[in-house]
Amino acid sequence: MTVSLKYGDTVPVLSVSMYRVFAALSFPRVRRVEICINPGPGNKLRNYSANASHRRHRRSAPGSTNPGFHLEPAAKTPEGVFGSLIPAIQQAVSVEGYVTPTPIQEQCIPHLLEGRDLIGTAQTGTGKTAAFTLPLLQRLARHSRRPRRGTPRALILAPTRELAAQIGNSVQTYGKYLNLQHTVIFGGVKQYSQVKTLNRGVDVLVATPGRLLDLIQQGFIHLDEVEVFILDEVDRMLDMGFIHDINRVLAEIPPTRQTLFFSATMAPKMELLAKTMVTNPVRVTIEPEKPTVDSISQKVLFVEKANKDALLASLLNDRKVKKAIVFTQMKHTANKVVKKLASSGIYGTAIHGNKSQAMRTKALDGFKKGRYRVLVATDVAARGLDVDDITHVFNYDLPVESETYVHRIGRTARAGADGDAVSFCSSEERYYLREIEKLLGNQVPADMSHEFHSEEAFRSQKPAPGNSRRGRSQPGKPSYSGNSRRSGGHRRGTNPSGRSRQRNAPSSGSRHSGR
Repeated sequence: MTVSLKYGDTVPVLSVSMYRVFAALSFPRVRRVEICINPGPGNKLRNYSANASHRRHRRSAPGSTNPGFHLEPAAKTPEGVFGSLIPAIQQAVSVEGYVTPTPIQEQCIPHLLEGRDLIGTAQTGTGKTAAFTLPLLQRLARHSRRPRRGTPRALILAPTRELAAQIGNSVQTYGKYLNLQHTVIFGGVKQYSQVKTLNRGVDVLVATPGRLLDLIQQGFIHLDEVEVFILDEVDRMLDMGFIHDINRVLAEIPPTRQTLFFSATMAPKMELLAKTMVTNPVRVTIEPEKPTVDSISQKVLFVEKANKDALLASLLNDRKVKKAIVFTQMKHTANKVVKKLASSGIYGTAIHGNKSQAMRTKALDGFKKGRYRVLVATDVAARGLDVDDITHVFNYDLPVESETYVHRIGRTARAGADGDAVSFCSSEERYYLREIEKLLGNQVPADMSHEFHSEEAFRSQKPAPGNSRRGRSQPGKPSYSGNSRRSGGHRRGTNPSGRSRQRNAPSSGSRHSGR
């Protein structure tokens, strides 16, 4: 509705602030109010939003389940399985610039639209989130009903707050033309606003296990009407010790449901455990034996522990390092690295589990917007990071689990860009490097030309620390070598740059929907 006041109208001209109140109170569906500031011939009208909650209300169009939204002209017609989606979702996908589905989406969406249980594995950044979000939204939209208070129709569990927030953003993006409600809940913040939203009723609930179980115990959430249960990053969820929490959640959910498990990597023991929670699942695997994209240049630098800070500072001073993530094993190490870099004139920020949600959000926002060039993170906190322009990944500490190396270096070389992954290896970490190389099926090229090179670390044959849990390659499990053309290794004469790039053939130009 539009209210226009022009010169000659008999309606008294009120102040701008009074018209804002008038529109918000008297016309809850008002989209804008046109106000003539000084009535008189030729004066222009000024537009003011009358009700923020209805800014996007326009005339509805066929295919939209939300009567308050209209479908804008699509830039391009979605291809492949995207064509099987309802028009409202197709439009949302097209508006984001996505035309061609990625392999994980192409293989998963048909099965999910049929209501099948599924276990899906694909590399980070290949579109796993959209692979389950799109069919979920279609299912709920086709059988739309008003959700009851605190009783979601779909539940998505994620191991970290950042990943939960990212999934929530995807639900918002792809469901913006649908009459569906969703919310995201996690710990580290007050629960008042979360409970308030739940009490209004939501169709999709995205949650971390701790806050979910807390609100269930308080009686604010009831899972007896869940139709779809989705667990993202299942390997990390189970590895973090959430298995008992997951079992408690499963006990609250109806046995008749659709259950989905998605992850970037999944060890055989994790897959066996996942299969006990699903019924006759479809197994979709997208090149799990090739953990790194072809455009990532990998190298390892042998260095003693005491020299890691100096080496990192020297590498970050290179102008080619535009935006970098530095991975550490421990939270206190992340804080120490940030302080050491600051003393060298390199200002970064850290995220880890000991940071409050507000601090983590502020740090991540600053990193995305370029206020910080370096983000120092632990593996758990880094799950769910979605930043496309990361040029370098530095493994300050090698990961204890070899599969985690895949997740780390996958943070760079996204959206068709190139990237560099640099790993530091001390004498104590030599075993971890050997395990990573077993998983890869190749030696990581070594750069021994830097000023902090340690011959002791290079020659070290130290066994695994007694208290470490190793991500060993499983007997009979295919290696990660794929069609790798990497050369080099830990031999003298290796190219000092350590570069051994591989590239795919240029794509057709269609943009893929990623995480």
